[in-house]
Amino acid sequence: MKKILFLLALAANICTAQEKLSYQKPSSEILELADVQLAPSVKIASNQEYMIMLYRDRYKSINELSESELRLAGLRINPKTNIGSRTTYYNNITIKNPKEKEASEVKNLPKELRLSNYKWSPDESKIAFTNTVENGVELWVIDLKSKSAKKLTDANVNANLGDVINWYKDSNSLLVKMIPNERKELINQNESVPTGPTISTNNGKKAQNRTYQDLLSNPNDEFNFEQLAVSEIYKISLDGSKTKWKDSDMYRNISFSPDGNYVMTTTIKRPFSYLAPYYRFPSVTTIYKKDGTLVNEVLNAPLNEDLPKGFMATEEGRRDISWRKDKAATLVYVEALDGGDPENDVEYRDEVFTLEAPFNGNGTSILKTKNRFSGIIWGNETTAIAYDRWWNNRNTKIYLFNPENTSKAPKIISDRNYQDVYSDPGSFVTHENKYHENILYLDNKENTFLIGDGFSEEGQHPFVDKLNLNTLKKETLYKSNLKDKKEDLLEYDPETDQLLTRIESPSEYPNYYYKNIKLRKAAQQLTFFKNPFDKIKDIHKEVITYKRDDGLELSGTLYLPVGYDMNKKEKMPMILWAYPREYKDKNSASQNTQNPNEFTYLSYSSPIFWVSKGYVVLDDAAFPIIGENNEQPNDTFRKQLVANAKAAIDAVDNLGYIDRDRVAVGGHSYGAFMVANLLSHSDLFAAGIARSGAYNRTLTPFGFQSEERNYWEAPEIYYNMSPFMHAEKMNNPLLLIHGEADNNSGTYPMQSERYFNALKGLGATVRLVMLPKESHGYRAKESILHVIWEQDQWLETYVKNKKTEKSN
Repeated sequence: MKKILFLLALAANICTAQEKLSYQKPSSEILELADVQLAPSVKIASNQEYMIMLYRDRYKSINELSESELRLAGLRINPKTNIGSRTTYYNNITIKNPKEKEASEVKNLPKELRLSNYKWSPDESKIAFTNTVENGVELWVIDLKSKSAKKLTDANVNANLGDVINWYKDSNSLLVKMIPNERKELINQNESVPTGPTISTNNGKKAQNRTYQDLLSNPNDEFNFEQLAVSEIYKISLDGSKTKWKDSDMYRNISFSPDGNYVMTTTIKRPFSYLAPYYRFPSVTTIYKKDGTLVNEVLNAPLNEDLPKGFMATEEGRRDISWRKDKAATLVYVEALDGGDPENDVEYRDEVFTLEAPFNGNGTSILKTKNRFSGIIWGNETTAIAYDRWWNNRNTKIYLFNPENTSKAPKIISDRNYQDVYSDPGSFVTHENKYHENILYLDNKENTFLIGDGFSEEGQHPFVDKLNLNTLKKETLYKSNLKDKKEDLLEYDPETDQLLTRIESPSEYPNYYYKNIKLRKAAQQLTFFKNPFDKIKDIHKEVITYKRDDGLELSGTLYLPVGYDMNKKEKMPMILWAYPREYKDKNSASQNTQNPNEFTYLSYSSPIFWVSKGYVVLDDAAFPIIGENNEQPNDTFRKQLVANAKAAIDAVDNLGYIDRDRVAVGGHSYGAFMVANLLSHSDLFAAGIARSGAYNRTLTPFGFQSEERNYWEAPEIYYNMSPFMHAEKMNNPLLLIHGEADNNSGTYPMQSERYFNALKGLGATVRLVMLPKESHGYRAKESILHVIWEQDQWLETYVKNKKTEKSN
């Protein structure tokens, strides 16, 4: 009886208007799983001489998130340190030879390391990185042979626009963005006196932009952005000496030509936009010699805020300028052949050009693509691989072409739906050329190699294929058939026959190995990371498949509670966690990409924590939304959403594990949108958890997720899909959680606040938790542990003990 009274009191407490509540921590069963040390990130040099391991704390602190922050032009900047305010930092780095078991500490590192922006030197003998201190950003370099670090500059590096470090090809010096001495003091928005209103105009052009956040909004923002974006570029030598390379400008990108004799820079120009982020501001792309001498301006791009409608829309004129990696100094760029408008019916969408030094005039056409161009893997003078992509029908093509002879028609060697993972041919193997650039590996100029994930109806079997480029015949050299383990193939060197893999199991943390395909000898283990979630290593885990009422096959990963008796089969509460995804065909939507042998990793957002509290969990349940032919997926969004949920609950219920009256549904972002819709339009769930979602689609009128139509073209879609418009139908308890500083397009914090007010006004059982300083994904340890506590209390009250409440 005391337990029942406690739960009733908790429920009453949860439903009060506002609470003054400090950060809470979850129960010990969950806390010992949530507060663990991460294994390091692993990076291996392409010459396989060095392996570096980067360590970081699992979470930031609320103190870190509370540091100074300016939100300008789509960026979040710490104006005191001149680096992104949400940057992920590493706090230690170790080095070892991949074939050695123990790693070595790096000497002379700063005592309080906040490492980011690391970059290997071209010869892979050194690593440069930035270290953030209290008053700014420093440049450091590590000599890998001596395992020793050295500081090269004071804390005056400008990392606000990224692309901070660029190595000269000799690996002895770097180009680095530095803060100019003449930078002006920033304007304090809270203290400044306006000199007039902020005015925006339009000359009749359509500018159907997504609902970007953190944009410029007034002249003070413009001034502050310019001050923070302006840099001087210095040449820094390894002895610490420096020479000014270029005067002050708003440098966005910097890159060396493959031979190192030229440098391409892109600078931001005015006028700025209040509708689009900084990367759509006007820009100028210029080529210099490596000593800073001007060669030519190759692009003067205007403000880009009025693109045609559609996900495949793009700007007119040159775009995507880069270096051709198999040539000493040749530019590559793309131009749209459809005016950038996907509505225009043309045979080819894009044309690719090359432009050689001195980079003036028009380039030479080397390829036209049926869809929107999406990239090239360079091989040699006569061989290259190109990709294109078209969102509307999910089509992608791979072209084999001769970049030096356009009279020879390209071969389309793959033409597929990119959502059809079973037909994915894999990724081409690359290697470093003499310029230290990654290019297509060619065996005697005839064969190349592919590494693939290997998803199929029979499960996942990663592979290495050899492809003859003359006959297009494939030969499978390796196919993973490990039992009770999952293998990821990361890199393959055909010359040494060495395959880098990562192997894991549900209870074994992913570790790295070298294998030899031809010799078939035992794998050589490179890392020895332990399972930090040992407490749940023996839980039952399986991938289940089941069918929707229309026959569509679905899947999800099922976890049973710690200590669950499979023979007794007690009916337990369940948490269903999912994220809807749109498809254009049923075949792709039904494919299973879940592997039961994947390591059971508990991220901060995972529902798997609750296996320690007696819950069944169905994670990553398939929630496809399909629109075939002329039908769009969202035309029947709600119907398919409910059908997916019912099929999932029926499947687990038929296995005998759950009490279907005690099922919760949860999701993040678009998954939160899913949760609100399911609670409004079905009676399948006892309660829901919705984190960082959007609930009123009229607030994102120019499209959302994979919806291209604007509100005025499809008002019924926006209305029917918006839980806010159906708030009166909410009959189950809903926990809303949102970061106060959410920067994701469309998921303004206002979305949760307004939805909560509507639900409250209509008498629903609802709780809104706003997390100070948090963005779309949560970072601070205090916030994350509190979110887990909130979810735990909600589940205990409205799901696990639902029957107890009824009986009382």
